[in-house]
Amino acid sequence: MNTGMLWFDNDPKIDFYVKIMRAADYYQKKYGQIPDVCFVHPSMKVEAPSKSIGGDAQVNQMILPNHFWLGVKQASLSA
Repeated sequence: MNTGMLWFDNDPKIDFYVKIMRAADYYQKKYGQIPDVCFVHPSMKVEAPSKSIGGDAQVNQMILPNHFWLGVKQASLSA
């Protein structure tokens, strides 16, 4: 994934799964695709892979806490 959508959600009352679902719903409405990858900061609780994004949540040190970077994985090029 080279580009994606950065989503911020710091609501402590909402659990991790709901936050990803909100972001994925917005992504789908805006871009017309269901995101299949989501990167989060290691300090955030990463639960089981989220079916709402058709993929999984992965940790990445470069993502700020309370941020979600969603997108679509690039298809591998076959020659």
